[in-house]
Amino acid sequence: MYTPQVTEHYENPRNIGTIADADGTATVGSPADGEMVKLTLKIADNVIIEAKFRAFGCPTAIASASVLTELVTGAQIPEAQEITAAQLSEALGELPPDKQRYANAAEKVLKTAIADFLSKKEVQAP
Repeated sequence: MYTPQVTEHYENPRNIGTIADADGTATVGSPADGEMVKLTLKIADNVIIEAKFRAFGCPTAIASASVLTELVTGAQIPEAQEITAAQLSEALGELPPDKQRYANAAEKVLKTAIADFLSKKEVQAP
């Protein structure tokens, strides 16, 4: 039912947790809906140096968030903004259509966390 990549990221998720002094934070969904992903980013010189997630949902939700953190760590902000749900699905061995919403949620939480960072950066600019 699950691809080997989904199984690997579900059984051994990478970067679980929350960055206390995160530069960008976002949450998509809610536990009440049965699916939620929270992403925190640490950014230095416009490079994502650390990404951590918390997820509530099925194995594909957890795997999507896990693979997302691997793809964005070390990425420049413009590069990270270009990451798509299709790329996440591909990294997980091509998600079936009924599981694609988890990759979509991971893309949305990333772009929202980056927007949070950029909005804070604009406030601090002289």
